[in-house]
Amino acid sequence: MEQKSYLQNLPYFDRLDYFSMMVQEHGYSLTIEKLLDCKIPQRAQFLRVLYSEITRILNHIMSLTTHALDVGALTPFLWGFEEREKLMGFYERVSGARMHSAYIRPGGVSKDLPVNLLRDIYSFVCKYESRINEIEELLTRNRIWKQRLLNVGIISAKSALSFGLSGPLLRSVGIKWDLRKNTSYEVYRKLKFKVPYSLNGDCYDRYLLRIEELRQSNSLILQVLNNIPKGKVKVENYKIVPPLRFQTKSLMESLIHHFKLFSNGIFVKKGETYVGVEAPKCEFGVYLVSDNSEIPYRCKIRAPGFIHLQTINYISKGYLIADAVTIIGTLDIVFGEIDR
Repeated sequence: MEQKSYLQNLPYFDRLDYFSMMVQEHGYSLTIEKLLDCKIPQRAQFLRVLYSEITRILNHIMSLTTHALDVGALTPFLWGFEEREKLMGFYERVSGARMHSAYIRPGGVSKDLPVNLLRDIYSFVCKYESRINEIEELLTRNRIWKQRLLNVGIISAKSALSFGLSGPLLRSVGIKWDLRKNTSYEVYRKLKFKVPYSLNGDCYDRYLLRIEELRQSNSLILQVLNNIPKGKVKVENYKIVPPLRFQTKSLMESLIHHFKLFSNGIFVKKGETYVGVEAPKCEFGVYLVSDNSEIPYRCKIRAPGFIHLQTINYISKGYLIADAVTIIGTLDIVFGEIDR
């Protein structure tokens, strides 16, 4: 990444945690915008929050249903992935790609929403609450499920902090820490939502927290749909974002801006900063050092899975080998961001 331009690096962030794609683009874009001292339009902020919460649902469906599959429950996986396919369709309609979208970019988003997409997202949100209830009916009070998760993989608040945990793992030990509330980036301060937390710190609590986060994300999406304003979706600075396509075909100045942006990249003034966002797994952070060029001097990524992986030895001590499957499932590990 330290040999490529800021724009060329963006697609790498889709491929770290390949279940939380746009959230990672979001963190990277916010970091660059902080170095550039760039304020994006309100509509772009709402679109970023909309797709961040869609991504949270995508991730939690994958996490919960594959965990259930590992433990021995097949049906939640089949039901959950039916809903997940609809969300992947929303990704594809806005970016042209089901997974590696490169939709959230420095300066805003790549383009505005296609016709009728907000209506279709609204239709999904209205029905999705009942889909969550169906999965809960299968699992939450299921005797076998509770025997496999209750009092397994317990971690204390002190240990969670010493390991640097955040997200559902930290909230499962009673610490209400959520960057959407604590730092209020983008338009989260204008939206109403609860930060679920529990006290036991075991696998069952982490499962319940993710179920509740599905409900909160569903509520946030509905609020965004009801409040999203009209307007531009990117800044009007052609040193950061490209001109519109019709402008490049009709204006020489726009064609030059387009050529310079994609051949040279974004020039970022000298500085350093760190920005963290509340990714579905936990805090995803990007530390950037710029040196007044189009290539980052230093880029350090705080990947959730890398943090979670180091806790397995500590959490799994004293349990059965069969419990390791349950523990790994609630840690929500993706090796793309660990291997990188």
